[in-house]
Amino acid sequence: MLPDFVGLAERLSPSVVNISTTQEINRLGKPFGSEDSFQEFWEPFERFFGPRFGPLPDEHFKQRSLGSGFVLGSDGYIVTNNHVVEEADEIVVRMADQEESKAKVIGRDAKTDLALIRIEGHGDLKPAQLGDSDALKVGEWVIAIGNSFGLEHTVTAGIVSAKARHIGGPYDNFIQTDASINPGNSGGPLLNVRGEVVGINTAIFTRSGGNVGIGFAIPINLAKEVLDELRDKGKVVRGWLGVMIQRVTPEIAESLGLDETGGALVADVLDEGPAKGAGIRTGDVIVEFDGKTVKESTDLPLIVARTPVGKKVEVDLIRDGKHENVRVEVGELPDTEMAAESADEAAEFGLTVQTLTPEIADSLGVPGDLRGVVVAGVEPGSAADEAGLRRTDVILEVNRRPVKDVAEYRGALGAGAKDKSILLLIRRGENTIFLALKSSE
Repeated sequence: MLPDFVGLAERLSPSVVNISTTQEINRLGKPFGSEDSFQEFWEPFERFFGPRFGPLPDEHFKQRSLGSGFVLGSDGYIVTNNHVVEEADEIVVRMADQEESKAKVIGRDAKTDLALIRIEGHGDLKPAQLGDSDALKVGEWVIAIGNSFGLEHTVTAGIVSAKARHIGGPYDNFIQTDASINPGNSGGPLLNVRGEVVGINTAIFTRSGGNVGIGFAIPINLAKEVLDELRDKGKVVRGWLGVMIQRVTPEIAESLGLDETGGALVADVLDEGPAKGAGIRTGDVIVEFDGKTVKESTDLPLIVARTPVGKKVEVDLIRDGKHENVRVEVGELPDTEMAAESADEAAEFGLTVQTLTPEIADSLGVPGDLRGVVVAGVEPGSAADEAGLRRTDVILEVNRRPVKDVAEYRGALGAGAKDKSILLLIRRGENTIFLALKSSE
């Protein structure tokens, strides 16, 4: 039998609020037609009539946007998305009874797209009940309530389509649902049939701007941790390891002699990070962190971020085909860094290379003391082209052997000629990544 959506909507709607924001926009006026694209148009007029017209007046206007949220407590705290309120000069919250109140931001977290705001003076708030998103099952009924396209308290129903979705962010762990989520739903609740908030509607996948049956919500269990810190500190303090990671592809697993593709491959170790001091190296595969299994590379950033700063944890890793254990003291994530950031991936052969000289290094913007060979050309349609190797990539290692010039590079390739795949360590921009190239044999 279908759940009682009528009863759920009547009971839960008073906990959902509509949020409207206003941002003051000031733009300095420019000479009319000053854009380069107008140059050819204005030239004949200027020859006969002199300089073009004076500047346009400065622009001052208000930009308005809409979103949703829900009441967290009777003391006026309200949850929404960071992107709903981050640029706002004024935030107005409208309750189900149409009463409006101005709100102030208590704390925001851009990395999880969560914000906590507060209103005062409203005496009859109905807080939403928070559920357990870990207990959600794929196929379970859920409903979304929000300010869809500005249409207040729109209720839609669907099921949980998937869990633990990653769509590009380092801390993604989204619930995917086919309950209709549209612009204006951002920050509203995703609820189970018991009326508990299990997610916070955040994003949609669309080519048209409207719902196509793929929406994403932040799991409420993740939000609980963030909201507690926003209430207490106004910001979120995250753990930091100081490594760049990438996925262990089947080709890379084969090159490293691994039986499985799980774990997170360390592509770079930051000089000032905790991992460096603990002895974690480029090429290590982290398979367990603080007792938690790292099934995929995308698991590690969230695990590290949730670990208290200053805690000393055990890290289980695979190095040169053997399990090793190191102990690391978790640092605090700097504002400009990520706890663990996915690097680019590739896989396959056909290059022209030359020795990296200090002059070439300078032109590429890499350290002058870097040693390796720079990719001067990639043959279209070759194995290397299909792998994603690019001109200006710097090859630092071949099968874990450092190569400082073309001779060493060729020698290392020759030594690995019988291997099914050859593992390269590449410097690309400011990052290093591993590439596993399949042999043509």
